[in-house]
Amino acid sequence: MDNNSRRKMIIEHLSNSTKPVSASFLAELFGVSRQIIVGDIALLRASEHNIISTNRGYILDDIMRKKHTRVFKVSHDEMRTEEELNIIVDFGGKILDVYVIHEIYGKISAKLDLSNRNHVQNFLECLDGNVNKPLCKLTDNVHYHTVEAESEEDLELIEKKLVEGGFLIDEK
Repeated sequence: MDNNSRRKMIIEHLSNSTKPVSASFLAELFGVSRQIIVGDIALLRASEHNIISTNRGYILDDIMRKKHTRVFKVSHDEMRTEEELNIIVDFGGKILDVYVIHEIYGKISAKLDLSNRNHVQNFLECLDGNVNKPLCKLTDNVHYHTVEAESEEDLELIEKKLVEGGFLIDEK
């Protein structure tokens, strides 16, 4: 395999990966040294590929994956949390985070990364209502979700379904 083919395959591998990929793994995969991979990454970055180095390996920035994001301001009581989250994941959304704007502390956020009903269920099992309460309890149930989807159309559909369910707060 020539250098250009290997670099193209590195980008393809990073694009399809859901977690960081180490230089050692790529070196083994392509039968070259780790240093060759480090050099390849440098050249790919120089050619405008947005590759981020983490302590666990390389990731391709989400901008390169052409994902679309939107922040939804929502409100509901605790009994409707599952319904709200399931609407988002059922219509193609990935819930990246939840945050509230607290009048004293400002923005308080937590990463969620929920992309299917199983993730939603696991998250809800962590909320027992006594010790582990949702962030929205700090702000009379008003909270925000950053949602990622494959297209603007998916985000429009999610927004429509949140409006139909009575979850979305119009900020206008």
